[in-house]
Amino acid sequence: MLKPDWLRVKAPQRERIGEVADLLLDLKLNTVCQEASCPNIGECFAGGTATFLIMGPGCTRACPYCDIDFDKSVRALDPTEPQRLGEAVARLGLRHVVITSVNRDDLDDGGASQFVACIEQVRQRSPLTTIELLIPDFCGNWEALAAVMDGAPDVLNHNIETVPRLYRKARPQGIYERSLELLRRVRQGWPRVYSKSGLMVGLGETDAEVLSVLADLQQHQVDIVTIGQYLSPGPKHLPVDRFVTPEQFERFRSHGEAELGFLQVVSTPLTRSSYHAGEVQRLMAQHPR
Repeated sequence: MLKPDWLRVKAPQRERIGEVADLLLDLKLNTVCQEASCPNIGECFAGGTATFLIMGPGCTRACPYCDIDFDKSVRALDPTEPQRLGEAVARLGLRHVVITSVNRDDLDDGGASQFVACIEQVRQRSPLTTIELLIPDFCGNWEALAAVMDGAPDVLNHNIETVPRLYRKARPQGIYERSLELLRRVRQGWPRVYSKSGLMVGLGETDAEVLSVLADLQQHQVDIVTIGQYLSPGPKHLPVDRFVTPEQFERFRSHGEAELGFLQVVSTPLTRSSYHAGEVQRLMAQHPR
């Protein structure tokens, strides 16, 4: 299936990636931008931003839409990773940083302690930088979630990913209701933290199913939602079922903000969960807690 014109982006050039890629190599850090083959890598790296991928690069889940390598082996955490990440944030002068991880179901706490250590290092080196975490579901380990939330991130993101009917196909080790419960617990237990979730379209869902997911997220008092077009990483991954038009993305955005009352819905073909995440600071200023 050929990509429509609205999905075509310029290939990232070395001079656009430059400083960020060199720094990541120097500090031996991973980014989801690189590992998940994000189409916005050139734009974000050129702007001096990146979403750091910790505890990777291998993931203990093999979701067929994702380009991150599968690795179910038991692996120790790298105790130097938080310090290296903190140094990267300081050297890049980031005002807002996004930290995400692979799934680490081999760890008792799913890697919650590493998230907390990364928060601490960023706060030590860059106390004015706001911190957004994009976390896995921790297999429903709510003590692990509490440990992360007690680290006081500014934004907590957990992606719902797709509609419930497609979970068995696209997210076989995930549970739709468990992800919703995580988001509910975040809102109820830590009401000052901004909550966020995202989903892909083009996997075989209907527009009505997308609207139903938005209603579920609204009922769980999520603040920010991102919606983007699924792009298959390769022939071994799930194929694209349809290309959603920019006009339909705009309808999703309008419905979410005007009808459901989300603080923000970012909905475009190239939207990814951490794309233009720095705009969250503007949103936080407009809606202080």
